[in-house]
Amino acid sequence: MTLAARLPSFTWDRVAPLKEKASLHTNGLVDLSMGTPVDPVADVVRAALAAASDWPGYPATRGTGELRAAASGWLARDCGVSVAADDVLPVIGTKEFVAWLPTMLGLGPGDVVMHPAIAYPTYDAGARLAGATALASDSLLAAGPARVGLVWVNSPSNPTGRVLPVDHLRKVVDWARARGCVVASDECYITLGWESSPLSILHPSVCGGSSDGLLAVHSLSKRSNLAGYRAGFVTGDPALVASLLEIRKHAGLIMPGPVQAAMTAALNDDAHAAEQRDRYAARRSVLWAALAESGWTIDHSEAGLYLWASLPGHDCWSAAELLAAEGILAAPGELYGPNGKQHVRFALTATDERIASTCTRLRALKV
Repeated sequence: MTLAARLPSFTWDRVAPLKEKASLHTNGLVDLSMGTPVDPVADVVRAALAAASDWPGYPATRGTGELRAAASGWLARDCGVSVAADDVLPVIGTKEFVAWLPTMLGLGPGDVVMHPAIAYPTYDAGARLAGATALASDSLLAAGPARVGLVWVNSPSNPTGRVLPVDHLRKVVDWARARGCVVASDECYITLGWESSPLSILHPSVCGGSSDGLLAVHSLSKRSNLAGYRAGFVTGDPALVASLLEIRKHAGLIMPGPVQAAMTAALNDDAHAAEQRDRYAARRSVLWAALAESGWTIDHSEAGLYLWASLPGHDCWSAAELLAAEGILAAPGELYGPNGKQHVRFALTATDERIASTCTRLRALKV
């Protein structure tokens, strides 16, 4: 069996007909589906990229010392997490890392990768690529006697915006350590807490001051609008990070040098991130109000970059069809697992004008 044969249909191929329908609207498409940043990259980041553009040699897989120190410093400032700079490893966008982590951990047939019941599809894809079994469940009891090699947690959640409490995170850590399996925490939205304050898996109140068996995955796609730069990093257990570094050196998985410089500048500058957070907060407020006035119910969504909403009398696909007729493209919740079939995910990643247009169309929508 080829690797491609192990995989389901690509998530965004499934919404192509909805996009085609929404694009026909006379006032244009409003795309709230994928969560792609639309706001400018900060000048300080662009300047660092340009200054480093004359980089003819190979960059280091482990990243520059400046980048690793910047990541360590940001974690301390924003997340209350202390890690050594030597235990930071840059990755070429976190999706790449999520997809290949089970393989890099040596998992395969007979191994189980657990992930949330409603989840980012790449957790499942990564298990399939490794030949392991993906288990979608919010209950650790679902694993039974299975040989679990990796547990994914995602707080704040994509797509639901749910924040896991400290007691739950601690329980996952204790359970995994008792079984000798790895916990990987996808923390790409950790700075976007609205009604809740998300905690890292590496926070002392969760891990007891030890990173053994733990990995935290961070991205600058949302914080700094660097989705196009493919800028992220992983940190945690020094032994695990060292093992991942060795594999990535052999595989040539190296972040380009100029991107490392840009990422360093982004992590060292909090002002642009605060401005972007304020943009998302404002868009969230007006979109939430319009959805509520239009009869939608919003669940969770206390953090992150999305609103997780349902429309009475409709499943996710029929609700998405109604939206597409008004030129609004949103993500049907079933893309994130069967448990999401009653919800639609609305991204906050559209311009103020497009968010305002969405609100006008929602209020005029007859449901």
